[in-house]
Order: sequence, then C-alpha cells, then structure tokens
Amino acid sequence: MKKIIFLIFILVFGTFMFTRDNAIGHLNPGVGKSIIDLHVHVAGLGYGDSGSFINEQMRDNIRFPFYLWSMDVTEEELIQQGDQILFKKLSDKIARSETVKKAVILAMDGFIDSNGVLNKQETQIYVPNDFVAQEAARYENLLFGASINPNRKDALQRLQEAKNKGAVLVKWIPSIMNIDPASPEHIPFYQLMAKLKIPLLSHTGMEKSFANARDELADPKRLQLPLEQGVTVIAAHIATTGKSEGEDNFTRILPMVRQYPKLYVDISSLTQVNKLNYLNKALQEEGISKKMLYGSDWPLQFFPLISPWYHINHISIKDAFHIGGIKNQWDRDVALKTAFGVPGEVFLRTGVLLEQN
Repeated sequence: MKKIIFLIFILVFGTFMFTRDNAIGHLNPGVGKSIIDLHVHVAGLGYGDSGSFINEQMRDNIRFPFYLWSMDVTEEELIQQGDQILFKKLSDKIARSETVKKAVILAMDGFIDSNGVLNKQETQIYVPNDFVAQEAARYENLLFGASINPNRKDALQRLQEAKNKGAVLVKWIPSIMNIDPASPEHIPFYQLMAKLKIPLLSHTGMEKSFANARDELADPKRLQLPLEQGVTVIAAHIATTGKSEGEDNFTRILPMVRQYPKLYVDISSLTQVNKLNYLNKALQEEGISKKMLYGSDWPLQFFPLISPWYHINHISIKDAFHIGGIKNQWDRDVALKTAFGVPGEVFLRTGVLLEQN
C-alpha cells in the first residue's frame, strides 16, 4: 500500500512539475532555433522515379513496417505522391521545431562489388544523390548529405559532382556498403575530399538497424587513414556498442578523438535503449564534449526504442515527465540530451563546422 501511495505522489508531483516546466522551457539549451541536425535518414521504394530502393531482404524484415511508421508515411502515400513526400513531411516537422532550424538529409549509396559495380541484391537500402540533392534544394531547412562508395569506378567524379550540387558532407555505413575505410586504394578519394573540404560522416560501432552487417568494417581505428589524409571525419554514434579486436569500440575511439584535431563525434542514437549510459560516459571523458556534434538519427526516435524513462539514473523524474510531453521529435531529442548535461555549444558546433568546410 505504501508503494502505491508513493507512486501516486510521484505521478501527481511529476505532473505538476511537467506543467510548470512546459511553461518555462528549462530544457531548451538556450540557443534559440539555430541547431543543425547533421544525421537524418530518408528511404524510398522508387515511387515518383526517385531511383531509391530497399532490397527483398529488408522488405521482408520485421523492421520494415516499423521504419515506414517511424517516418510517418504509408506505402499508399508513397505510391500516390512519390518518395518525394518524405522531404515535405520532414521539412514541415523541422519548421515546427523550436530548436532545430535545418537538417542534413542523407543519401545512401549501395554495396559496390570488386568490379566497381552496384550489387542490388546485396544493397539493403539505396537512396541516390541526385534524388536527395534535388528534393533538399526545394526546402530552405533541408541540406544535402551525399553518399559515395569509394569502391565505384567513377567515385572521384561522383564526389566532385556532389560538391557542385551543394553536398555538405559524405555519409557512409561501411558495414553494409562493403567499404574498408583503411584500404590504401581509397587514398585518392580521401585526398579529393580534403581538397574539396567535404567532411566524412561514417558509422562506427556495431550495426543493428539492418538485416546483416560486417561490423569489423566499422572499427573506428579504420578511420585513421582518412584522418591522416587531412579529411575531417565525424564518427557517428561515438562508436558505441560492439567490439573490435576484443576491445570495446567506445574505449577504442576515445584516444583517437584526443589525438586527431579533425576527428569529431556525433551524439545521434545515444539515448536509444541499446546504448544506455554511453552519453553520460562520453560527457564524463575529458575533452570529448568539445568534439561533439548534434545529430538525431531520425527516424529512429520512437518508443520503445527511446524514452526519457530509460534514463532516470541520469536525469530527474521531473525532467522525464517534461520531456515525455514534448510533441516535436527534434525538440524532445534536444531536451533529453540537454537534461543529460550536453553543453549548449555542442548543438551549435555543426553549423560552425559546415561553414568552415
């Protein structure tokens, strides 16, 4: 009985504080509507001549209907309005955010075989650069994030074309794209990236969002080669989860962040249930917050994957109530990370970095 009374007290007190905090907005990082989210995904099924596709393995995977739901779209909408509707929906949602002003929308190149040719059967998700560049240009609050597999025969040409079309970075998921970032064959690609001042946003750590993945290719130490060639590298998710050569990837990347001035980390996905405590660990590491960039990893922003209640060992019950009541996905994500103690400058750093490159 005492436990029930205590729970009722917590709920009533929390509801009171939630209502009060909604009014004063204490979990806004104090930077206004000025944040750029550098990690936003789209997908498509080829409708509207987008050129996008998802292979049969992913279409048959249990994750597929959840991904459609998380992107707030149905297959019927895609058929009727084309894959382009995703950009309209994204732009509208970001416009309603009180904190995020722009988002980098990421293309996704495919699995390129040893002959430099796209293998559609092995490619789990494909979102062409031309499609993303064209649609992002229609909206003031969307930016073009290119994706070019360096195994392509014409990778250098594609990189230059992406830059000409306004790409602000290049995105890789090495473990599903058949990319070894440590391969010396990619040095010419890295040298052109450095010359063009295009950052590389590369997934690091174990990959569980797809049907299969070669996790050894997402070992953060494989990013030493592009760094040594002068490329600005952003290690997505701070290499949380998984091991390489028997060592935790997160532990593995920390000395690299301190060693390489051009190595940054994004904090996307670090509030997901499979990555509990990692954001707090990273914030406790000396100097790491000075290299952090804000990313959401949208559309992976839904319950039960994410909830403020998973983090009440790091945030207050009062804050959990408040965050749970925020409707806009970006504002909710920013508020949760602010409650963790992410410094305000982290949310602004992406804009600064993109201006410098």
